[in-house]
Amino acid sequence: MKKVFKIIGYVLVGIVAVIAAGIIYMQYAFPNVDAAPVLTIKKTPELIKRGEYLANHVAVCIDCHSERDWSKFSGPIVPGTHGKGGDKFDQNMGFPGVFYAKNITSDKETGIGAWTDGELYRAITAGVSKDGDPLFPLMPYKAFSQMPEQDIYAIIAYIRTLEPIKNEVPKSDPDFPMNLILRTMPATPTVKAKPVLDDQLSRGKYLLTIASCGDCHTPREKGELIEGKFLAGGEEFKLPTGTLRSANITPDKETGIGTWSEETFVKRFKMHQDPAIANKKLAPTDFNSIMPWGMYAGMKEEDLKAIYQYLRTVKPNNNKVEKFTPAPAKS
Repeated sequence: MKKVFKIIGYVLVGIVAVIAAGIIYMQYAFPNVDAAPVLTIKKTPELIKRGEYLANHVAVCIDCHSERDWSKFSGPIVPGTHGKGGDKFDQNMGFPGVFYAKNITSDKETGIGAWTDGELYRAITAGVSKDGDPLFPLMPYKAFSQMPEQDIYAIIAYIRTLEPIKNEVPKSDPDFPMNLILRTMPATPTVKAKPVLDDQLSRGKYLLTIASCGDCHTPREKGELIEGKFLAGGEEFKLPTGTLRSANITPDKETGIGTWSEETFVKRFKMHQDPAIANKKLAPTDFNSIMPWGMYAGMKEEDLKAIYQYLRTVKPNNNKVEKFTPAPAKS
């Protein structure tokens, strides 16, 4: 019997050793991406202007990387906090760990002031930080990797103009086993043909992609987008006041936006430029939205129309979504 227990002990030790070796391998072999490219971007006024538009009104990088005022509808950016980082996403919101948006101002100690242009390019397109850590794909680097180089350069050029803000953001802390899985996610983007953006439909598809509309408006199961539910809505977001669900934006006439006109679609965004709507104060129990309506409202009208026309080509999906379920009243 002692011999049996001894053998079992050896087996257990062996299993533990294999697991430990696997964890060590994952820590050092991944992320498996190319080194940051040697890159110096010429920061022309035209490039900065394009980057400002993309970062604030399409890709909305500034949304997560700033402080938002949740006492107002859709949490507009608090003045003076552009790029300071610190937005927190944790288990209470359904995330597999605690994740923080980085400080992307030019502060050299707490921001990206010491990052090279190439390191920023790699982070945006491959999902790896300056120190080689993987970025949680809440930062939609797979969508951003589909941008033409000039648009990525434009965003980097604009980010470099942000006023430095000293704000030490905590390090993200993914749960096990996400801490290991996360290391396998980043990938060096494959070389893609430059997207054709000279017609309305292709431009609409491109803008919808880099705005990451599909990430929020497509429901997930076990972290993966559900096949056949593209843009059908229903993805859940846990808020202190209840559960918010994304809208069905397919052209289904019963449950989506199939009855919306182009004018209605554009006005749905542009209405949030009205100060009376943008600055309306909310009570803690009032309905709110995490979608940065005020930022998307700054999108050019022709770009919103292009997105609308592309959405008209998406397969209609009959998926009725309950927009909001209030949290149970506290006893």
